[in-house]
Amino acid sequence: CECLCEGLFGSFCPSFVEIDGRRLYLGKYELAETRQRYHQFIAEWLANGRCLPAAQNEITVVEVAARFWEHAQNYYRTPEGKPSSSLANFKVVLHDLKNIYGATKAAEFGPRALKTLRKHFVDQGWCRKHVNQQVSRVKLIFRWAVSEELIPPNVIHGLDAVSGLKRGRSQAAESDPVRPVSNAHINAIKPFASRQIWAMIQLQILTCARPGELVIMRPVDIDTSGKTWFYRPITHKTAYRERPRTVYMGPRAQEIVRPFLSDRPVVDYLFSPQDSEAERRAALHEARKTPLSCGNVPGSNREADPEHKPGPHYTTGTYRRAIERACATAGVPLWTPGQLRHNAATNVRKEFGLEAAQLLLGHAKADVTQLYAEINELKAIEVAEKIG
Repeated sequence: CECLCEGLFGSFCPSFVEIDGRRLYLGKYELAETRQRYHQFIAEWLANGRCLPAAQNEITVVEVAARFWEHAQNYYRTPEGKPSSSLANFKVVLHDLKNIYGATKAAEFGPRALKTLRKHFVDQGWCRKHVNQQVSRVKLIFRWAVSEELIPPNVIHGLDAVSGLKRGRSQAAESDPVRPVSNAHINAIKPFASRQIWAMIQLQILTCARPGELVIMRPVDIDTSGKTWFYRPITHKTAYRERPRTVYMGPRAQEIVRPFLSDRPVVDYLFSPQDSEAERRAALHEARKTPLSCGNVPGSNREADPEHKPGPHYTTGTYRRAIERACATAGVPLWTPGQLRHNAATNVRKEFGLEAAQLLLGHAKADVTQLYAEINELKAIEVAEKIG
């Protein structure tokens, strides 16, 4: 904070801040208000990433995208500090947004531009639901820019006027609904799945847990003091909304988990690909008929490649790929861990009703549970046969 020569201005001695060639006059140097403006200006400059705020009518879309990406890299992270899946979705949106409208002033990005971007999403072959999700992310980017005072508030008001695509009223393809897996296709992969993978498959069916909740299960997160066990994941899908999540485990689920609890540190993951690989190597060693000196040690080639070194726990991706490999070996249609949640929800709703399914699935609203729990048509058929 500098002051100009008092000889030029008499008793009035103005002060200013100059950054990146821009000069901001703060007022009379001796006044407390002037020093307060100085500290306020420096605090806002630091909070803005050591950049001067651009005029709201001058900042471009590419500048908004760059600043949002910097924010997203720090914001969209799991409690473990790893990037969340949302980051990858925003990366795709920002890429298309910059390529098509990068040079456009952000204040001029209105409903027509958003619809053009949406058509670009449709032309890429994305299904209607995914297009609507990505359009919502575009709105979120500009809503964040409004909150940072990068663009005027009227921009987001205009974008909110663009409603989502409706079924049967757009050229976007419809996604196939997720259906439960037949028991025959589940049982067919048992001989080709590791002990850890098969345990997670059975637990999903018995507990309605999400794949992401099971792969991070640890003894320390399981309350085994009562007749029913309570598993509270360290993180879960709706943790950012501060909603608690409890997975309830009855006798059958407990029998599946109990062998993995013995002789294991309480902070270690129950279902470890490292354990699975060690068991696989031991089985190869037992089945080996030739002396080890005549060839490679089982698994040594994989161990030498750091890219194939198993991690401390499965991820949703490695869990899914393990099931896909087992399906291919068993010669059955591919299915995913997400479908097992539909199996569990359908079974619970059929026997105990929608409210019970909602509680076990951890949904805040019953309409979300409807997507998972297939409607039981047997009851409708029984009624139709009696009345008609």
